[in-house]
Amino acid sequence: MIRFEDVSVTYDGAARPTVTGVDFEVPEGELVLLAGPSGVGKSTVLGAVSGLVPHFTGGTLRGRVTVAGRDTRTHRPRHLADVVGTVGQDPLAHFVTDTVEDELAYGMESLGLAPAVMRRRVEETLDLLGLAGLRGRPIATLSGGQRQRVAIGSVLTPHPRVLVLDEPTSALDPAAAEEVLAVVQRLVHDLGTTVLMAEHRLERVIQYADRVVLLPAPGAAPVVGPPAEVMAVSPVFPPVVDLGRLAGWSPLPLTVRDARRRAADLRTRLSAATRTATGTTTTTATTGTGTGTGTTATTTGIPAQSRHPAPAAPARRPFFRRRPSPGPVPPAARVAEVRALSVRRDGVHALRRVDLTVTPGETVALMGRNGAGKSTLLGSLVGLVAPGTGTVTVGGAVPHRTSPRDLVRKVGLVPQEPRDLLYADTVAAECAAADRDAGAASGTCRALVSGLLPGIADDTHPRDLSEGQCLALALAVVLTARPPLLLLDEPTRGLDYAAKGRLVAVLRALAAEGHAIVLATHDVELAAELAHRVVLLAEGEVIADGPTAEIVVSSPSFAPQVTKILAPQRWLTVSEVREALA
Repeated sequence: MIRFEDVSVTYDGAARPTVTGVDFEVPEGELVLLAGPSGVGKSTVLGAVSGLVPHFTGGTLRGRVTVAGRDTRTHRPRHLADVVGTVGQDPLAHFVTDTVEDELAYGMESLGLAPAVMRRRVEETLDLLGLAGLRGRPIATLSGGQRQRVAIGSVLTPHPRVLVLDEPTSALDPAAAEEVLAVVQRLVHDLGTTVLMAEHRLERVIQYADRVVLLPAPGAAPVVGPPAEVMAVSPVFPPVVDLGRLAGWSPLPLTVRDARRRAADLRTRLSAATRTATGTTTTTATTGTGTGTGTTATTTGIPAQSRHPAPAAPARRPFFRRRPSPGPVPPAARVAEVRALSVRRDGVHALRRVDLTVTPGETVALMGRNGAGKSTLLGSLVGLVAPGTGTVTVGGAVPHRTSPRDLVRKVGLVPQEPRDLLYADTVAAECAAADRDAGAASGTCRALVSGLLPGIADDTHPRDLSEGQCLALALAVVLTARPPLLLLDEPTRGLDYAAKGRLVAVLRALAAEGHAIVLATHDVELAAELAHRVVLLAEGEVIADGPTAEIVVSSPSFAPQVTKILAPQRWLTVSEVREALA
């Protein structure tokens, strides 16, 4: 159905090809996962399928790409629209109409389908993607995850034979991501739709792939094969594969279920390692609560039913790499405080009597399904959203009444759409402007960019960056001012595992210096690795607020893969397991 024959793509002005030697085939009715680090050209490969590369993007394509027998060199995107449906990384760039229902119908109208057929398919898609309650909503009022589902739905309604998806679950909560992937699976298995998908969150999609096409490095030829074989040599891999590599399992597991079946011996080793290292059957760690006070919570890897009192003994090695949350902090020293905050937006109760306190050095993860109010809460903290009732204070100031010039010294926000922060023509100019605006030493912003995602050239236009590269640049721009409170909305969207690891290192260093961090995320692995506290929101209300281990372990939706695999022991990340076995 899709055939790449020795394809290379060189963009205008580029010194070398973005991709080269791409040669593989996707048979009809298969789901093929395109994997690789950020910036290796995955979006370029996907764009070549729909004809957007090079007809829209410009540049030179050498080799041959055919889709359903049509050569994309001679067939422009409009001549492939009845065969290929594409959803890019940025849903906003995809929309043409103003409301959800109109957007779902637009593609079919363009193809001239009968009104009766259009109506039936719109209803089917609304049900498939859980959008029925949003059918009349303006797209501008939707959350990022809701927009992602609408974008996917708009290309499903014309029933294309080939579906090209670029980071389809990046803005979705775990439950919504499973729903979307279940729909994609149904299209593949029941209708024979061919799917080529790029996704950095491999833990969500690897088990659904028939094959994996790995782009291991910029300009490197792809590696093609069954998922387990490719993951054995891949520089990017999900936690379940990382744990399998650590434990020496072969073949590598791709699902939590497969890993659990092999994990008995690993649990035994971890129990023995914990007892040996601590000399007791329990350890304790001080963790922060929703009010900034300290509480003692168990953090041992031993199952709860086997714990019993034992003589106290000092731990010989800290198994849990996350720093303890700060202890009690007087009200005057709190970085941010939200009291009884309610916000109503476009007739919807976005927040209902929310209380939140953030202390210096604390990292708080806001989690919950799409539309729960996470982005609205961040907007309130940075002054973009005025309270309906209640109060918000940041560094002693009321954000929505404080001038931007003063507020930037107190709080910085990296939004879901990081391009909103970027306006210069080159990366170098963007960094120079950030240094000037923050009063920082020349080169401060550029050093942050290089630390987050090496390899971004100074003369690159920010609009030509991938989503992950764009996020790294926007984060560096905000961090240049070193605000006491840093807000991040879906900070790992578009980042591979290595880039995410660098981001975690940067944020940990900031927290250690006393910066407070609040991040809204659907990435349960990030929350497990980084957050002291997790705040769960639903329908605009806080339904849980407590130490990360307590909140995520008890949640089937928000528990990380390692927690599910090694339950009932309480491990959160592969890093913790690796350190315990060292």
